[in-house]
Order: sequence, then C-alpha cells, then structure tokens
Amino acid sequence: MEKILDCIAGQVRAAFSACGYEADYGKVTLSNRPDLCEYQCNGAMAAAKAYKKKPIDIAQDVADALRQSSADLFSQIDAVMPGFINLSIQESYLAGYLNRMASEDRLGLEPIGGGRTVIVDYGGANVAKPLHVGHLRSAIIGETIKRMGSFLGYHMIGDVHLGDWGLQMGLVIEELRERQPELVYFDEKYNGDYPEQAPFTIGELEEMYPAASARSKTDEKFKARAQEATFRLQNGYPPYRAIWRHIMDVSVADLKKNYESLGVTFDLWKGESDVQDYIPGLIEDLRKRGLAYESEGALVVDIAEDGDPKELPPCIIRKSDGAALYATSDLGTIIEREKLYAPFEYIYITDKRQELHFIQVFRVARKAGYVSPDRKMIHLMIGTMNGKDGRPFKTRDGGVMRLENLVKEIDDAVYARIMENRTMDEEEARTAARIIGLAALKYGDLSNQASKDYIFDIDRFTSFEGNTGPYILYTIVRIKSILARYEQETPREERGTAVIPEASSAQEKALMRKLAAYNEVIEASFSETAPHKLCQYVYELSDAFSGFYNTTPILKEEDPGRKAGYIALITLVKRVLETCIDLLGFEAPERM
Repeated sequence: MEKILDCIAGQVRAAFSACGYEADYGKVTLSNRPDLCEYQCNGAMAAAKAYKKKPIDIAQDVADALRQSSADLFSQIDAVMPGFINLSIQESYLAGYLNRMASEDRLGLEPIGGGRTVIVDYGGANVAKPLHVGHLRSAIIGETIKRMGSFLGYHMIGDVHLGDWGLQMGLVIEELRERQPELVYFDEKYNGDYPEQAPFTIGELEEMYPAASARSKTDEKFKARAQEATFRLQNGYPPYRAIWRHIMDVSVADLKKNYESLGVTFDLWKGESDVQDYIPGLIEDLRKRGLAYESEGALVVDIAEDGDPKELPPCIIRKSDGAALYATSDLGTIIEREKLYAPFEYIYITDKRQELHFIQVFRVARKAGYVSPDRKMIHLMIGTMNGKDGRPFKTRDGGVMRLENLVKEIDDAVYARIMENRTMDEEEARTAARIIGLAALKYGDLSNQASKDYIFDIDRFTSFEGNTGPYILYTIVRIKSILARYEQETPREERGTAVIPEASSAQEKALMRKLAAYNEVIEASFSETAPHKLCQYVYELSDAFSGFYNTTPILKEEDPGRKAGYIALITLVKRVLETCIDLLGFEAPERM
C-alpha cells in the first residue's frame, strides 16, 4: 500500500510536470506550520532559479493544476508568498485510506526487504561474566532493529558474537587451578575422559573472573601463567579446552536466561572462537597481497583514504608477540558470514568508543575484497546510560549493576505504583509489573537517540504520564476497555457498519492523519536505524488518541453508525499501537 505522503507527492509531481516544470520539484513534507496547513511543497522556490521565474508564479501555476486534477485528494490548495504551496487533505480521502489500511493484515506495510539478508551483531557479552547495565542498550536496540527488518520483509540474522577466546579464559583457568589444584585438568599425567559436569556453578564462575582479574594486576607471575594458559587453550591443549567448554556451557545458559528476560533473542550464538581457523589464512592472504606489512614488529594494514578529516592509524592485524586482536577476529567473522550468508547489509551495534575499531575493520574488509564495495556496513554507535549524576550508571555502593538487578529494581518500582491504587491483588500486580516494567525499561532507553547518552531516571520511566512506556500501555489498555464495554453494551444488531467515517472534528482528523503515517515511520525507523523515531510516533499517536478521547463521547454517541465508526477508528489505533510495541519488544497487559 502506497505511503500517504507518496500519494500526495505523486499528485504534486504530476502537477509540476503538467505545468512544464521538472517533476522532482514536487517534493512534499509535513507542514512546519500546522496552523496554516497540513502539508507543504517548497519546490517552486528551487524551480524559480532554474526557470528564471518568480517562485509565486510557479507555485500559482502548480496550485491551479492541482485544483483541476486533485480535488478529491486536497481540501486546501494555496499558493502563498514567496512561493510556498500549502496543502490539506480531504477528510473523505483520509477515511478511505485508513479503511484500506484496516483491511490489510500488515496494515498496508509493503515487504520492501524482498528476503534480502541483514546480519545484526548486537550482543558482545563476554562469557564467564554476568550481563550488566552496559549490555542493555546494544541488546534492546539490536532486537528492535531485527524485529523491524523482519516485519519489512528482510531475512534478519541476529548474532550475539560472544567474547569467548581472550585472556579472561586464561585468568579463569588459573584461578580454578588455585582453588582446586586436585582437578584432573591440572594433572599432566591424566589421559582419561574429562568430566561432563562443570566443576563450578554460574555464581562461582562469576566470582572467579573478577578475583582473577584483580590478582593479575598485582601478581605478575599469576598474570604470566594466565597468558600461558590462554596460549595453550588457543592452541588446542585438551584439558584447557575441556574447562573452556564448561565455561561456555555454564555461561551461555545463564546469558540466554538473562537475555530472554529482556525479550531479546539471537539466531546465532557464535563467538570469537568460531572463526579462529580463518585467521592464519587471513593473515597470510593479507601478507601475500602486500596489504599487510611489518611495523615495529606488528603486522598492520594502512586504512587511511584521501579526504579523511583526521589522520587514521593503521589497523593492527597481529601484535609483535604473534597474538591476533579483535580486528583480526572481526575480519575472520566477516569472511565466515560472507561464506555462509552473503548478506545484503551488516549492522554492528556497540559502544561509540569502538568507532575507530570498526572504521579500520570495514576498510580492511573492503580493501582486501572480503566484501564488495557496495556492501552496506553500518556501525550504530550507542551512547551510555548514566545515573542522575551524569556518570555511567552504578549501584548504590559504586559498583557495576547486574542487568537482572536493574530489571528487578524497575519491576519493584512499577509494582509499588500499582499497589498505591489497590486495583489488583498482589499476584496480578506482580504479573502486570513485569510486563509494565519491561516496557518502562525498554521504552525509556529506545526513546532516546541511540548515539546519545541519557539519564536513567526510574521515577520518570515508570510514570504513567508523559512520554513513557507505561503511558503507551495505558493508552492501549484504555482502548481495550472501551472496546469491551461497546461489545457488552451494544447488541450486535445495533452496532452498525464498522467503517471509519470522515473526520467530524479537528481532533479526529489529527488522529487519523497520525495513523496514516504508520508505514512511513516504520520504514524510516529501520532504514535510519533509529528506533527512537518509532517511539516518538507511538507517543504522538497515543497523545492524538487522548485528544480525540477527551473531546469525543465515543460510547455516548447516539447515532449507531457514527458510534460504530468511532469503534472502527480506535480499533485501528489499537492495532497500530500493538504492532509498534511488538517491534519495540514489549506488550500490553489486559488492565492497569
């Protein structure tokens, strides 16, 4: 179904062409002066220079043509000084558009993806460590982008891309040796099978890594042993591979549980370890082709290009001690992804401090021909979630907060708000709090532009008023309540035809126009990797519904046909809102 802005622009472009002007001047946007009109075209201003005519004369020509060709579409067509074309849409056309939209399963959204594959890399968690608040943004932003892409018809593949092959593995191995030296993994003479059961729980594992990391900063001998253990692991030493598999099994099970509590899932649970076999060939290939060269003992690839605004250092492929780096691992991952999936596009979602890393990786990948020059490779750089002091969010004692504790804290805050009103029993309130709490947490994050830092304010995020997740859910629950009452109070034979009528008030038309923007917003939110735009739309639609609800006695309307029309309209509002919040990764309860 064609986007409504494209419908309007098509008519304006045709009018420019009919008047002898280039059709491309007929671009239409939402009006920046809604008090004067609903849409506007400023093309006459640009055309004036090309055609050596006054802008107002061109605007008048086009307006006259539109009055002849598009009276069924526009209720207002004005050419105003110095050359603007002000437009408003006919109520009848708008109602027809929404009824067509309501008749379609996908509400008129076209599957523009065509099945093309997009890989989204949005996890980045390290095994042997708990998820903390620093993992929140990449996880929920990535999940929303994946959901939007799937809804638009792309073949979306989400990869957690675990950090599972670095020094933290050696640190855990040596810490385990310190605590349980009698284990068979540390017996050089042992030749049997290794135990299937891990010699530690997830709680013990998560305590071992920070203890080992802290010790390595003061104990050089321990650090050296950890480095040696890492080297032996990466070179296939069987006892350490067995420990590594235990670490993976225990960690991944816990990571899946915590990600799923956020409504975040991955199609691939791959890590750095999965591409290690590609790295020797990758390094040799770059050397043979003269792309990589020795510099102070390290192997590097120049990535600087003409026009760079600042000097960019070479990408280090191998350190002077022979160790590969994250860049090498990421290049190996790209080679594997090209081999297995040949994606149309890559989207990486990480902290903005990794900007240089991904510039280097993308440029090496293109320079070496591992990806085609036209392959879309996006690094969506995300800002940090900060406390009210403007610094990265911490626990009350100054530590890094575990993600599961943050989720519990916001659930408890929502539960307390629900119990203030005492409209539910405790069990129902707890269930509702989990649903609303997740919406508060996700919406509070997603409504901010991804690249910007933001303040995590639990009081504001859990408020049932304003631009918050709970407010959006409350709007949906209110509509559900109206629809339920309508069904209870109105006999079937008195319900009339469920067709959205022409708007009879400014508030009704404002709501209808906001509904009509639905497919355009979802396409733009995905193409611009901008979930905050979808959040803004959801809020504006909820606000438009509130304006309509507050001025329209929906259930008290005496005309059955008009009442049925109102019901058809708010049913569409509910469908759009529910579709959008599903893309954002949360749902609405039955009541609040």
